[in-house]
Amino acid sequence: MLKRRNSLATAAAGAALIAAAVAGCGTNAQPIQVNLAASEVLAQAAQKTAEVTSYTVDAVANVTHPQEGNGKVQGRMLYQSKPQLAVDLTLDTVDMGGRNLPGGVRAILQDDTVYVKVEALKELLGATKPWIKVPLAEVGNQGQVNQYLGQIQQFDLASVTKLVTASKDVKQAGTESVNGEDTTHYSGTFPVDAAVTQLPADKQEQARTNLAELKDVKFDVWVAGDSLPRKLTLNGSKEGATLDATLLFKNFNEPVNVEVPPADQVGELPKSTVN
Repeated sequence: MLKRRNSLATAAAGAALIAAAVAGCGTNAQPIQVNLAASEVLAQAAQKTAEVTSYTVDAVANVTHPQEGNGKVQGRMLYQSKPQLAVDLTLDTVDMGGRNLPGGVRAILQDDTVYVKVEALKELLGATKPWIKVPLAEVGNQGQVNQYLGQIQQFDLASVTKLVTASKDVKQAGTESVNGEDTTHYSGTFPVDAAVTQLPADKQEQARTNLAELKDVKFDVWVAGDSLPRKLTLNGSKEGATLDATLLFKNFNEPVNVEVPPADQVGELPKSTVN
């Protein structure tokens, strides 16, 4: 359950999706020093991401399942922990098992309130306004709302970086440019069970749900000279189920503009749906 702001942002706010500022990123960052072992680089990246106070991530995840069919989630998340917690998640594509959500999903978290905009959810709950406001304390009791907010962890910088530190076989795979920045490429695998235990306790349940059908996950991560990842890919499979995800991170510690929807566009969660 997402019971408080840390769980909901699932980041340093937070999150392993979390707070002093890190030095700004230059566009020509130098590759990580080659004298550092690959595992040390991952540990250093995990430490650095835990200090990041804001970032933007673009992500796409493709999944297959022998019973539930194919699916795709694609979107962007803006995150900040200071001066106040704020998350703006936009999922342009939400397609699971051949069923998609026209118009996608939008979720905004600010302090102790979540605003959700999903046309299908609006109809299901009988809401009369485009946006539904849910106090954070009630999110865990709202299955339909919680389902969409669970996507936040999959976009979370600190969570996904922490997962890869469970790798026992990571190695350097060269240097590459990612969005115009010099990075060092690292590749390896991690066992899901061991990786999930690297996360804070309040984030492990959601992570297990996201990775439930997988055993070992192959990853590639591109780390810039400031020890922060610019790109991360995850690939895994088990008994016919597969995951193929790519996340691109940028705008570390830059100002984030997250605005709640206009009051006249926001309705309360219908009381009949509250458990």
